Amino acid sequence: MKRIGSILFAVGLAALVSMGCSTAPEVRRTAVDESIDLSGRWNDTDSRLVAEEMIQDCLGRPWLEQYKVSSRGKNPVLIVGTVLNRSHEHINTQLFSKNLERALINSGRVDFVASKDERRELREEKTDMQLGFTSADSAKAISAETGADYMLKGFVNSVKDEIKGEYVILYQVNLELIELESNRKAWIGEKQIKKVVKRPKYSL
Repeated sequence: MKRIGSILFAVGLAALVSMGCSTAPEVRRTAVDESIDLSGRWNDTDSRLVAEEMIQDCLGRPWLEQYKVSSRGKNPVLIVGTVLNRSHEHINTQLFSKNLERALINSGRVDFVASKDERRELREEKTDMQLGFTSADSAKAISAETGADYMLKGFVNSVKDEIKGEYVILYQVNLELIELESNRKAWIGEKQIKKVVKRPKYSL
């Protein structure tokens, strides 16, 4: 009887080990721009698409043509300021800000300057150039920076409505383009994303 018990124990242990080995994650490579929505939360696809759509709307409004007329065809200089996360979940606003920057720069219709943190590092580098270790003909002047004409800033908000096994979530992104010299708001944009998420009835 003990022998049979030992055999059954060994078989059961082998089965557990086999099951443990089969729980290894399955990984597949996918295109970076493929839309994959697993949890229903804000993701990289939302960040990229919202940034591209809002910048397209921003650059299609009257302020840009008005600026170019008044400046004799010169591109306005923009900078992205703070984008706040006011939603109920963690959102990487730095990634969203970079998506905004990329959409603006790649449009070719505006010029762009470095952010506050980037400027601090650049100023340290230019200060080092003035210490005599850099040749005079290649050292960069400290006071030759290009100033921004407009700042783009805003926030991401969300509303969640939930019942057992299902929820609806609305993300709302608000952006404002502000003229730095006058504090005049040249453009206000809004983009909403709504998702319906149903949880499986049976889950481990």
